Amino acid sequence: MRSRISSGATTARAVVESSVNAAEKLNESLNAFLEIDRNGAPKRAETIVTQDGALAGIPIAIKDNICVEGMQTSCGSRILGDYHPPYNATVIERLLHSGAVVIGKTNCDEFAMGSSNENSAFGPVGNPWDTTRVPGGSSGGSAAAVAARIVPIALGSDTGGSVRLPASFCGVLGLKPTYGRNSRYGLVAFGSSLDQVGIFARTTVDVARVLGVIAGRDPHDATTADVPVPNYVAELSGEVKGARIGLPQSLLGEGLDLEVRASVEAVVAVYRDLGAEIVDVELPNAQYSIAVYYIIATAEASSNLARFDGVRYGFRAEDAPRLREMYRKTREEGFGPEVKRRIMLGTYVLSAGYYEAYYSKAQQVRALIKEDFRKAFQSCDAIITPTSPTPAFAIGEKVDNPLAMYLNDIYTVTANLAGIPGISVPCGLSSKRLPIGFQLLGAYWSEPTLLKLAHAYETARPFNQRPPICA
Repeated sequence: MRSRISSGATTARAVVESSVNAAEKLNESLNAFLEIDRNGAPKRAETIVTQDGALAGIPIAIKDNICVEGMQTSCGSRILGDYHPPYNATVIERLLHSGAVVIGKTNCDEFAMGSSNENSAFGPVGNPWDTTRVPGGSSGGSAAAVAARIVPIALGSDTGGSVRLPASFCGVLGLKPTYGRNSRYGLVAFGSSLDQVGIFARTTVDVARVLGVIAGRDPHDATTADVPVPNYVAELSGEVKGARIGLPQSLLGEGLDLEVRASVEAVVAVYRDLGAEIVDVELPNAQYSIAVYYIIATAEASSNLARFDGVRYGFRAEDAPRLREMYRKTREEGFGPEVKRRIMLGTYVLSAGYYEAYYSKAQQVRALIKEDFRKAFQSCDAIITPTSPTPAFAIGEKVDNPLAMYLNDIYTVTANLAGIPGISVPCGLSSKRLPIGFQLLGAYWSEPTLLKLAHAYETARPFNQRPPICA
């Protein structure tokens, strides 16, 4: 697309208008966008006079918990009301500087809390492969927008798998970088020690190009690392002969859908054919990851969401004559059921008498999970797992069973707990023609290795199928 714009075969405005038109047309069936910038995006595309930017003229969609100046940022919640931030997130500033054009904000689980995108206050997102099924969460709108060919790239956030899980369910690539690789300034906080801005695209080259634009140290975010940003695209050689890929057999057992297991085993065979060495690795504490994650994440959510109280901005409940009553009614009416559940869980595990038993213990096990990965990466360059235990499930199927919903994250939360990068790569369709993805996990700052391995598989086994709902 960028090549066609640069050569004059088309214009940035034409590309952006096409993307906006597709977003408006398909939103009736997908509900992927909460705001589409019908007038502003094409006008901004016209102002792109230089073709030097890495993303000059490229339309992009942004998850609605990432601040874009002048556009709504609701986080899929009613409590933020009609909030339009007066500033851009750092990742948005860097995208705009590279020439990208934001066409809209995408639907998501409320405050990024969910695995299915059913927790949005504005209704669920439909999966482009089957609109009766979930697109995965919490960044389901961004994943659906890329899968449906509305935009070539989109941003999401990943706190426990919220980029990788929707990528798997929608048949696209989804990268969660190392903690500290991308700035969190302007990303509305859910779990501050877990959150990271991630990328959706349909090719590894596109993921690499966008990561090169948005990654790097940011003085606005003290958790960003002062680690050089390599040329990710230049490192996509496609040659993986001699690479060592770890396979934790213990994660391929009970609870894993048979078709997903067969697909991952087929991926392992492809890597063997490409010359990679498959080695056994053990992650003994991975079995505790769901319990650890849903203690730490809810504790941080309880703290971060205390600011939404109806006082400074956003929704405020009416008919509340006293301050305490106004707080209670605002939060009761403004937050949805899942967010309330997590706030209560987080408040509980942080409370006197329970802090040591739950939160403190969870942090100790988190350290053990990090150590498991450190030891594993001494014998391999990356670890392969499924991304999700199953393909996309039906809308409403698990909404009344929080534990079953949380178990969807079994393969993804470990990366956030350890702070390591992970990428989900599509590897085929189930018998019901639903996408299946596999996940590659790497050591800190190993995004070049993960992208190289993903690109090699993508080259050997291209995923060219298009969903029934497609621009």
